[in-house]
Amino acid sequence: MQMYLGCALIGLLGILATGCSVFGIRTVEEARYRTVVKEGRFHVREYADAVIAETVVDEDYGRAGNVAFRRLAGYIFGGNKSRAKIAMTAPVLQQKTSEKIPMTAPVLQEKSGQGWRMTFVLPAKYTLQDAPEPSDPKVVIKAGKGRKVAVVRYSGWLSAASMERTAAKLRSWLEQKKYKAVSEPRLAAYDPPWTVPFLRRNEVHIDIE
Repeated sequence: MQMYLGCALIGLLGILATGCSVFGIRTVEEARYRTVVKEGRFHVREYADAVIAETVVDEDYGRAGNVAFRRLAGYIFGGNKSRAKIAMTAPVLQQKTSEKIPMTAPVLQEKSGQGWRMTFVLPAKYTLQDAPEPSDPKVVIKAGKGRKVAVVRYSGWLSAASMERTAAKLRSWLEQKKYKAVSEPRLAAYDPPWTVPFLRRNEVHIDIE
């Protein structure tokens, strides 16, 4: 099984150590949202506008997650022209898409052509004008527009297969509730790899009208 980000990223994910633990305790800033529907594991949220750092890696799921995370972690650890340290936010998101876009806490990762797109949501205090400029040209800062999102929560290890299984359940719920999906599913991860699997907070997100 390919675990999201992989064990090789444990050192880089140490930035989350003060906010996440093997016991599932989290204190890091989360992307801002308002819950408008709650039905067991299924929610509908309205996410606010945000500033994001994004990159694309043309590799398979496992390798793309490692390469993209290292690239974006380098940016928030001071790999920017201001040499500023930027706090990590949650969750990490991963999504399939056929659209190829320019490269640019949560972390977002989505399919892009033959590769994957990964995004870090910057802390809410940043605007597009004052976000530190990346030193790596493969990292791009851009505005992330607010959206309405259907969400289902689950635990365990993260993989492409577990994402697809859970996404199928979310799609079925959307059909039952007469919601129209307008995006491919995204994988949302809130915990570092060392968190006990049954305590992990994982989600699948699908944008809806």
